[in-house]
Amino acid sequence: QVQLVESGGGSVQAGGSLRLSCSASAYTLSRNCVAWFRQAPGREREGVAFINTDGGRTLYADSVKGRFTISQDNAANTVFLQMNSLKPEDTAMYYCAAVGPVYSYWYCGTGRDFTYWGQGTQVTVSS
Repeated sequence: QVQLVESGGGSVQAGGSLRLSCSASAYTLSRNCVAWFRQAPGREREGVAFINTDGGRTLYADSVKGRFTISQDNAANTVFLQMNSLKPEDTAMYYCAAVGPVYSYWYCGTGRDFTYWGQGTQVTVSS
């Protein structure tokens, strides 16, 4: 059974950093479109970072551009989200999602449908 498991969430003060991890079991994240989404109470789910792991091309939401970095470690079968300069408005449940296999030239971004989702990890940023 395919599972995506997020970890690394927590509570930090504004300006702090967190590193989220998305690990897969019974599934390889190489040659996938992998994304981090977030959803705060009362708000729509938002895709914040995307990576095509067949080539490494990335896309970011404007709200996190310059602060968040998505990366992959194929040997560890893990995708990371490094979050710096956190703001209270970053508070949300963060989910990773994956779909594949893809080719390096495939679009991996907003509007892409994802097959597998994790259960989420909570990020809380206090002012």
